[in-house]
Amino acid sequence: MKTNLGGIDRTLRIIVGIVLIALVLSGTIGLWGWIGVVPLVTGLFGFCPAYRLLGLNSCPLKRKNSV
Repeated sequence: MKTNLGGIDRTLRIIVGIVLIALVLSGTIGLWGWIGVVPLVTGLFGFCPAYRLLGLNSCPLKRKNSV
């Protein structure tokens, strides 16, 4: 599993996931809020299977030193 999420993408996914789960636990939203587990897990692992299927990558490119 190769990382395909950049720093901002990972941070936003973790925040959204935590917020959705917190809203479910507080009773503010219904059971559909448990979908927040998906962005939380993908943000924690830094890998999104959908990005791989679509050929996307939000990681910064590692540049080789050219002499």
